[in-house]
Amino acid sequence: MKVVFAPDSYKGSLSSIQVAEIMKKAWQSVIPDSETILKPMADGGEGTLEVFSTSVSHEKVHFSCKGPLGKERESWYVKLDDQRAVVEGAEIAGLPLVQTEKRNPDNTTSFGIGQAIKHAIDEGCTNLIVAIGGSSTNDGGLGMLQALGMKTFDENNEETGMYGKDLHAVKRVDFSKLDSRLKDVKIRVASDVDNPLTGPRGASHIYGPQKGATKQQVYAYDDALDHYGKLIEEVLGKNIMNTPGAGAAGGLGFAFLAIGAQLESGAQLIGEAIQLKEAIRDADYIITGEGQSDEQTLYGKAPGYVAELAKENHTPVLLLSGSLGANYGALNERFTSCFSIAPGPVSLEDCLKNAEEYLFETTRQIARLITKQ
Repeated sequence: MKVVFAPDSYKGSLSSIQVAEIMKKAWQSVIPDSETILKPMADGGEGTLEVFSTSVSHEKVHFSCKGPLGKERESWYVKLDDQRAVVEGAEIAGLPLVQTEKRNPDNTTSFGIGQAIKHAIDEGCTNLIVAIGGSSTNDGGLGMLQALGMKTFDENNEETGMYGKDLHAVKRVDFSKLDSRLKDVKIRVASDVDNPLTGPRGASHIYGPQKGATKQQVYAYDDALDHYGKLIEEVLGKNIMNTPGAGAAGGLGFAFLAIGAQLESGAQLIGEAIQLKEAIRDADYIITGEGQSDEQTLYGKAPGYVAELAKENHTPVLLLSGSLGANYGALNERFTSCFSIAPGPVSLEDCLKNAEEYLFETTRQIARLITKQ
């Protein structure tokens, strides 16, 4: 029996790698002679680099950059070979890097992500994957584009700063000093959302509050991004503000579109890179999971993508999640069976604290059922 474990993380408790390893241990405690393959997943957010660093051969590259609050810090990305590299935005400007009491989009910047891209190009890379989920920023990629050479000016024709608060002052943009090497670099952006840059479904309204934005800031940032976006569209002659994904990561998606990058499904992009499709081709069972599953799991989330591949192969696919949310019945359209690992009515705190135990026992019970078939 061949089983592939391809879960996402259980955010707040277990990484995708930990989830896969716990599942394997539990499964082999019941069926020790089964062949088990671990393919931990991500969808373009936190943990993407960890997935690559355990799933494919790579070189870890360390470099210095500006963190989300503008202070110098050490970060890293991975080189898959001489030309390909993977950068994770959350590792550079992610929300977990900012203390809860300091979360405010006025004070965060995406500058370090641009520095990472420049560093990878300096290393000879011409094919980049950039995962942008989980950012602490709402700057429309202002900082990132500045790191890559874009200049921005205020009403007095003075250069603006690199933080979210500086977005409100931008009256002119200049791309003439943009790093010329970018035209020869292919950048594929891993994201799991399809929001436009502005409006009711835009970056500020949907994701601003979780980054510390007040209601007043949400409206102010939406207006600032609208003005900033139109300036860039006019200079570049592109209509990209309403492109699905432009609002990803506080508008980083828009900034990447501005420099010619491709926005792609994070789960699909990562699945292809770690050769998930090849791994499950002759599997008997595929097991995936995430912290919470609901109808949205079917739209761009890692378990939904895993289930798509399983369906193509007519292979049973089981979903083990921390909890099953509203409309979870819709998941049966793609998953063979869905399970919550919680043993009963327990608190969120209890689930997070005991996730490993609950996951192990649920996986073990499923393995016991399969051995009786």
